[in-house]
Amino acid sequence: MGDPALSRRGFLAASVAAGLGATALSGCGGDSDGGSSSGTTTIEWWNISTTQPAKTVWAALAKKFEADNPKVRIKIVQLENDAYKSKMTALTASGKLPDIFHTWGGGVLRQQVDAGLVEDLTDRTRTWADGLLPVAKEPYLLDGTAYGIPFDIGMIGFWYNKALFEKAGISTPPTTWNGFLDAVGKLKAAGVTPLALAGKEKWPGMYYWAYLAMRTAGVDALRKAGESKDFTGDGFVRAGRHLKELVDLQPFQKGFLGAAYSTPTGQAATVGNGKAAMELMGQWAPVVEADVGKGLGANLGFFPFPEVEGGNGKITEVFGGGGGHALRRGAPQAAVDFLEFFASRATDRELVRKTGVLPVVPAAESVLTDPNLKAVQARLKEATGFQLYLDQAYAPAVGQEVNDSVAALIAGSKSAEQVAQSITTTAKEEQ
Repeated sequence: MGDPALSRRGFLAASVAAGLGATALSGCGGDSDGGSSSGTTTIEWWNISTTQPAKTVWAALAKKFEADNPKVRIKIVQLENDAYKSKMTALTASGKLPDIFHTWGGGVLRQQVDAGLVEDLTDRTRTWADGLLPVAKEPYLLDGTAYGIPFDIGMIGFWYNKALFEKAGISTPPTTWNGFLDAVGKLKAAGVTPLALAGKEKWPGMYYWAYLAMRTAGVDALRKAGESKDFTGDGFVRAGRHLKELVDLQPFQKGFLGAAYSTPTGQAATVGNGKAAMELMGQWAPVVEADVGKGLGANLGFFPFPEVEGGNGKITEVFGGGGGHALRRGAPQAAVDFLEFFASRATDRELVRKTGVLPVVPAAESVLTDPNLKAVQARLKEATGFQLYLDQAYAPAVGQEVNDSVAALIAGSKSAEQVAQSITTTAKEEQ
C-alpha cells in the first residue's frame, strides 16, 4: 500500500497521495479482455501504489515479469486510494473488472464475488499459495474459497514507552483487560498520560471496540453478526461496557476529542514525544511517531491487545488487514502467472526491503531488520484467528457507523447498548 506515514481510516499503510499514476485512464476503463495481438497477451493491472518508493518498485517488477515472459505485456493503471474505490465501484456496477486489481478483501470483495465478477483462485494457485503466511490469506477467503492473493499483512496492537512503564512500576505489559486497566491506573498515579487517541478522526477509537468485541463475543460472532445484521448480542454490549470502563478512567491526553492522528499535536506525535505511554495502532506506528514527533527509539515496545476475562476470544487472535490482488473472472493464465511471480520469495524480499511491507512469504522474513516489525511479524505467525478491519469486513456504511457510534461512546453521548443497536440498525438498512 502507500506511505505508512499517511495512514488513515482502516488501512494498514494507508492513504496514498492524490492523483493518478503514470498510466492515464484513457482506454483503461476496465475493458481489457486479456486478449492478444501479434501473439502478445496484454494484462491490465490496477493498483493504488502511487507514492514512492512503491510506485517505482512495482513498475520495475512489471518490467521484470515482461522480460521473463516476452509474450506478455503488463499495462499498469495506478489510482489514489479514494479515486480507486470510486472507479472500482463504477466498474463493479458495469459488470467488468480489470484483469488484476487491488483488493482489501472482506465486504467489497464479497460483493464483487456475489456478482460473479471474480475468479476462483483456489485450484489455480494451490501449488504455490499454500506456502504463504496463513493469516495473510484470511481476508481473501470467502466460504473457504480463495479469491485473492496477499502481498502485505499487518495487525493492530499497543505501542508503548518502556521508560514510562518503568516510571509507573509496570514491569511487563498486561495480558488481561483487568491488568490493562490496572496499568492505566498506575500510569496516572505516576503522573503519566496512559493513552493517546485521535478522537477527531474516529477510526482509532474503533480499534478498541473491535478488539473488545473479538475478546468478548469472539471472532466467529463478528462474522455471524455481519451475516445476520445483528450486533445486539451480549458479547457486543459487553465490549462497549468494557470500553466505557476505560473511558471512565480518563486515560487519554488533554484535548483528545479534537486531536488528529498524524499532525504535530496528534496521537502519534503525543506518543513519539513521550507525552503519553501508549497508543493502539498498526505496524506503521513507529514510522509515524518518528515522522511527526521525535520517536522513541529503543524505548518503544509492542504488545498484543489483552484477553478479556471470561470472554470467548484469545490474545493470539489478531485484528488487522493488508493488501492483495484478485483477478476478474475468466482472466488469462498470464494473470495467474503474474500473481505467482508477485508472491514469490524473490519478489517478497524486494517488497519487504524496499517498500517496508511485512512478508507474506515466510522465506522472506530474513530481510526484516527492524525490531518493531519483527515483533509484529512474530505475533502474526503465532495468530490463531484473524478479524479484518471492520470498515473492510462489512459494507462501508456499517463500518462508518461502527466508527461514529464508538466515537459517541468515547465522547459520552452513547451507551454500550445504543452502540450495538445503532450498528444493527445500519446493517439492516443495508440489506
